Amino acid sequence: MADTSAKNGHGAEKGSSHDRARIWGGIDLGGTKIEAVVVDARGEVLGRARHVTPVSGGPGQVVKELYGTLGEAAQTAGTEPSKLAGVGVGAPGSVDANSGTLARTGNVAGGWDAPYPIASDLGDLVGGRVVMGNDVQVAVAAEYKLGAGRNYRSILGVWWGTGVGGGLVLNGVPWRGQGSAGEIGHMVVKPGGARCGCGRRGCLEAYAGRASMERKAHAAVKKGRKTILFDIMRDKGRTRLSSGVWARALKEKDPLATELIDRAVAMLGMTIASVINLLDVEAVIFGGGLGSRLGAPFVDRIADAMHPHLFITERKPAMHVAELGDLSGAIGAALLAGPQM
Repeated sequence: MADTSAKNGHGAEKGSSHDRARIWGGIDLGGTKIEAVVVDARGEVLGRARHVTPVSGGPGQVVKELYGTLGEAAQTAGTEPSKLAGVGVGAPGSVDANSGTLARTGNVAGGWDAPYPIASDLGDLVGGRVVMGNDVQVAVAAEYKLGAGRNYRSILGVWWGTGVGGGLVLNGVPWRGQGSAGEIGHMVVKPGGARCGCGRRGCLEAYAGRASMERKAHAAVKKGRKTILFDIMRDKGRTRLSSGVWARALKEKDPLATELIDRAVAMLGMTIASVINLLDVEAVIFGGGLGSRLGAPFVDRIADAMHPHLFITERKPAMHVAELGDLSGAIGAALLAGPQM
């Protein structure tokens, strides 16, 4: 590799300081956005970029957008994808880390059911190694190592966004079970209840996931309910009810938005309390679009909603908002690719 010694506007050097031995890429594939970072061996973010998740074109188009977002992040870091030591991808759905495939991506627009070789296809574009992990599991691992979970040995991560994901670190070890541990969004809170995006009924995600709440809002409007949710969406130039749309509607005390978020908070409290009763972790970390955007006031509300369902009420877990914010998933994916701290 030639040493160009050129610097970008961030003071990052190309060449010997940014070679395959020292920097990694991480990509967080979300239902509405793709976030990419380039990090060094300490987990410090050298460059970042965000693109909108494609709403059509299937997995092939998603892979192209993953590469485009990574390329932009690499450019801001003064490098390029081919010079990265490795790339990690955190994705929702059924991830097979061994084969590098992703299936059942219900919360990604234009989602697909059959396993698709994302790692292989993206690796061909990058010209290097690509590894995959569950999006929330890698985000929780990043918070455990670098963020709000670093002072605890056992944590539960709850990522409240398009869906509701979860991740666990137990006694210092990320707990993945047989690969899908932590799927708190698919714990049943109401047998025979609302239809979830996974196809089953009564899951937490069917009541608290942003996509499910958006479907509920559309149905309510068709029945004559009034709401400013979709007006705000259009004002913001969005095609979906993003976390920012929900936050503004709540600030303006929109009745439908308030009703749906109140229901989500109640269901989150009930479910998280059940996990605490089972595992007795020290802390709960909240991330995801809604978790990060609504922040500490809503974490406090969820803690209140948990209280009636806790078995040991005098020993409550600590409750925190993810410190790495929107970047926790992308940073965690990059850590998955190689840097160890």
